[in-house]
Amino acid sequence: MKRFLSLIGACAATLVAVPAMAVTVVYNDFSDLSAFQQNGSTAAIADPVTDNLGRKVLRLTNGLNQGGSAFLTNQIDLSNNTSFSTFFTFRISNPQGSVDTDGQQGADGLVFVVQTQSNTAGGIGGGIGYLGINNSVGIEFDTWNNGGSANDPNGNHVGINLNGGFNGPTAVVAPAMNNSADWFAWVDYNGATDVIELRLSQTNTRPGAATLTRTADLTSVLGTNLAYVGFTSGTGAAGGYHDIVNWQFRDNFAPINETPEPGSLALLGIAGLALGLTRRRRA
Repeated sequence: MKRFLSLIGACAATLVAVPAMAVTVVYNDFSDLSAFQQNGSTAAIADPVTDNLGRKVLRLTNGLNQGGSAFLTNQIDLSNNTSFSTFFTFRISNPQGSVDTDGQQGADGLVFVVQTQSNTAGGIGGGIGYLGINNSVGIEFDTWNNGGSANDPNGNHVGINLNGGFNGPTAVVAPAMNNSADWFAWVDYNGATDVIELRLSQTNTRPGAATLTRTADLTSVLGTNLAYVGFTSGTGAAGGYHDIVNWQFRDNFAPINETPEPGSLALLGIAGLALGLTRRRRA
């Protein structure tokens, strides 16, 4: 019991009612990062950072030639058809360094990742912190043109990738995602149909149609139902501030329509706290 109470205090968590065996993670802001393992350049940043709008954000990278990541320390059990739904707000600002062939300054973007190793950050620069993370799915928000290949069509696109490579379908978006504005993303994976859907918007209203889809068997890709979830980022000769503003995650296919209310608490479902007691990963 003492350990349970200690965990609640350490995570600044409020218990919320959730269905049995379901895990819901809600960060309205990132004033408390005790539930995260930060890696690479992210670990060197004095997170949580207060952005210029006064919000406590998770800043993944803040300069040139960096690669970093932040993953929940505790594994999430995705045994419900290996399904999940997530929503998050991100902001890319303060572009710096070189200009790409599209005439755009700032790089390289960020990636939402579900993977099997929490203590890792992939390649810097065009690797966006994701390159080389095996047994993973990575939803890419790319802000740099690395040469115009089929999987890097320009300096402002999204992609759905597997196994630490940029190997999936992409979609060009506008305007530039590093425009210092909030962007809103929804990612849903239905393990019954093997369909991954990404929705992206400049407003917090969930779009009816997906921006990008891909079919993949994540049970086979991950090789296990126990996974770490979080974010990566990378910069090279160009860079910027890559911030996660808020985040919701559910361990089943339950598309999220509502967005977080302003607040300062990290909310973790009861089942999530219990999971942490039994599956806490050692640093």
